[in-house]
Amino acid sequence: MTKITLPDLKKAKSIIEAAKRDIDFTLKIEQSENAGATIIRNIYESFRMLGDALLVAKGLKSEDHSSQLKELTFLNTKASRPIGVLENLKRIRHNINYHGYFPTKLDVLDAINIAKSLFEPLRKATLQKLSS
Repeated sequence: MTKITLPDLKKAKSIIEAAKRDIDFTLKIEQSENAGATIIRNIYESFRMLGDALLVAKGLKSEDHSSQLKELTFLNTKASRPIGVLENLKRIRHNINYHGYFPTKLDVLDAINIAKSLFEPLRKATLQKLSS
């Protein structure tokens, strides 16, 4: 469900900056068994924030993550991984948060690869969309 609000470009840009800070920090976290869940959560959250920024700029307030991720699929961007992999990341994050799933090293490495492949192209496309 989405609520209509006033478009807020300043807030949208602030959200994008926060997402960039968070992902940069997260990618510096030492990979360990215990850090895996945090790394995956933070990477997912950074992508979700980009989608939220797009909605905020349109004057929409989302009640769910799906609409935030869906906004990213409308961006004109090229990356080495398809945007659809974010749904997999969302599912793993959900399992971590609500089912006590302990991510494997492969889960963590994949999330890091997704971040390194997709975040910057999506961030740039998000900023470009806000400028148009």
